[in-house]
Amino acid sequence: MAELTHFDAEGASRMVDVGGKPVAERLARASGRVRMTPETLKLIRDRRLAKGDVFEVARIAGILAAKQTGSLIPLCHPLALDAVEISFAFADESTVSIEAVAKVVARTGVEMEALAAVSVAALTIYDMCKAVDRSMVIERIQLEEKQGGRSGHYQREEPPESNASGD
Repeated sequence: MAELTHFDAEGASRMVDVGGKPVAERLARASGRVRMTPETLKLIRDRRLAKGDVFEVARIAGILAAKQTGSLIPLCHPLALDAVEISFAFADESTVSIEAVAKVVARTGVEMEALAAVSVAALTIYDMCKAVDRSMVIERIQLEEKQGGRSGHYQREEPPESNASGD
C-alpha cells in the first residue's frame, strides 16, 4: 500500500513538495449521480424550474469549483487549469449522471479538481431543485480515470451490479 504523503515523519500535516517532479500533461475524469423523483427530472429536462436551466447553472458552478479546489481543500496545490468540461446525462427516469474532466500541464494531478467539479455540480442541482424535491440523493462521486504523472494511468473497473436498481 502507498504511503500517506500529506503527513511528515512526526505525523504533522504538510503540503507535499512537488518542486522536483517533472511537468507533465495530466487528466482526471470523475463522475457522480443525483437521484430524484421522476417528476423533478422531468422539470429539469423540460427546463421548467423557476430558477432557470439547472444544467447550465450546475455546469458553471462545477467549473468554478474546479478552479477553486486549491482554496477549498487545505493541502491541495492551486493549479492553473487548462480545461474543465462537465456533462450531464439521464441515466434513467429518476437519475442524472454527472461527469467532469479536468486537464492541466503541471507537476501534480487534477483528480481533486475533477471530483470538486462533480461534487459542486451535484450540490447545485440539489439547490436548484430542493423547492420541489427535498428527497434527492447525491451519490457515487468517484474518480473514474487519471492520466499522467509518476503513478501512471488509472482506470476504474466497475464490478458487476449486485441488483437491477444499481444500488
